Amino acid sequence: WRCASGSASNVNDAQAANETQFGAWGCLLAGATVIIHAAGWLEGGLTVGYEKLINDMEFIQMITNLCQNYPEKIEDIGMEAIESVPPGGHFFDSPHTMSRYKEEFYTHLVGDLSNYGTWKENGALDSDARATKIWKSILKENNRPFQSQCKVEELQEFIRRRTAAGGAPPIS
Repeated sequence: WRCASGSASNVNDAQAANETQFGAWGCLLAGATVIIHAAGWLEGGLTVGYEKLINDMEFIQMITNLCQNYPEKIEDIGMEAIESVPPGGHFFDSPHTMSRYKEEFYTHLVGDLSNYGTWKENGALDSDARATKIWKSILKENNRPFQSQCKVEELQEFIRRRTAAGGAPPIS
C-alpha cells in the first residue's frame, strides 16, 4: 500500500470523493450493507489517502444518519410549529425545533458550516486541512487494540509474499 496523503490536488480529491459517493449510493440503493471500498480508496485500492479516508467517513456517517429508522409520530411533524411561524419567519427558535435540535441534526466530523467570513477568520481551512488535523490526532492518540505478535507476524509474511509477487512495497 502506498499512502497518497497530501499528494493529490484538490481537483483530484473532489473527483475521487465524487466517484466514491456515487459508487456508495449505487451500492446502498442496491441493498448493500457492507461496502469494502467505501472509505479512503484511491487508484482502485492501490493507494489510500488519509484525508480521503476521513472525508469519506464523514459521507458514510451522513448516509448512516439518513438511513436510520425513525419512529413516525404525529407530534414529530410539527403542525404547531408550522402554524405558529408566520410567512417569512423561521423555525429555528420554535419550541418544536429546539426540543429536537441536539438529536435530530447530523453533527459533522469534518464539515464546517460557518459562513464565509467566519471561515476566513478561522484560517480558511478546507476539508483536506481539517481531515489532516483529524487523522494526525487519531495517530497521536494511538488507541490501537491489542494485537497478538503471532497475527502481526502472519500479516508481515503476507505483505512480504504479496510484494515479492509484484505488489508495490509498503512505504513506512
